[in-house]
Amino acid sequence: MTIRPRRSVLYMPGSNARALEKAKTLPADGVILDLEDSVAPDAKEGARKQVVETVKAGGFGAREVIIRVNAVDTPWHADDLTAAAQAGADAILIPKVQSAETLEMIGRRLLDMHTPVKTRVWAMIESPLAIFNILSIAAEARDSEARLSCFVLGTNDLAKDTRARLVPGRAPMLPWLTTVIAAARIHGIEVLDGVYNDLGNAEGFAAECQQGVELGMDGKTLIHPNQIEPCNTAFSPTAAEVEWARKMIAAFDLPENKSKGVVSIDGRMVERLHAEMARRTVAIAEAIAARG
Repeated sequence: MTIRPRRSVLYMPGSNARALEKAKTLPADGVILDLEDSVAPDAKEGARKQVVETVKAGGFGAREVIIRVNAVDTPWHADDLTAAAQAGADAILIPKVQSAETLEMIGRRLLDMHTPVKTRVWAMIESPLAIFNILSIAAEARDSEARLSCFVLGTNDLAKDTRARLVPGRAPMLPWLTTVIAAARIHGIEVLDGVYNDLGNAEGFAAECQQGVELGMDGKTLIHPNQIEPCNTAFSPTAAEVEWARKMIAAFDLPENKSKGVVSIDGRMVERLHAEMARRTVAIAEAIAARG
């Protein structure tokens, strides 16, 4: 099982050279070098050039590097995608994806530009139409040409488009969040939670991270470096969880249990499916430990 931790993925404005360099030193699992929301229209061209140069220069270590381009219906999208395709990033994040056709178009363009296969496509899910089309969007992951590997929730845009309030616990959004997660799991896609806006509310941020873990998110997108450490902690298996996972794996690996669907461990009845879940827990823990 090959696992890449995506506990914390930090947005960094593509127009800020200092921020781009700082991204190479932060303990985030990934960084999104942004050409969209954080960049003013008159700074788009300069930011594009700066981001491409930064990615090509390297120095990000084990951090995953993603370039967020402008949406397909903007005047900057075509040039952004062309530049990002040649930069060598780990992924290109496409905002405001609302249909499978958008991903099919992106996939064809990347193929035409001979973009390296290692460059994947991430899709932002941030509109009511995207929620209603989520199964067909997620199904694009089955098409190797589409390169789809991750969903990123745009909760601010969802709130804007639906007029739902961003309240503690996110009750208005829970049906949408769980729908996206379910579709993603059907087609083997990872899911990153949306950003938390109140930088001064550490307790609220921790609670939303914990909610993301409980919902089954793989990690969370962030807007400030101070959010990285608590996010990493929340989305990392605890020592007790890893110990219990190893115990389940060991029990089912015993010769006498190879054909059993259920075994008793420390007085608890454990099904084989729990051992399969445990293998992922251990793989995540080992991947995190390997990062140092």
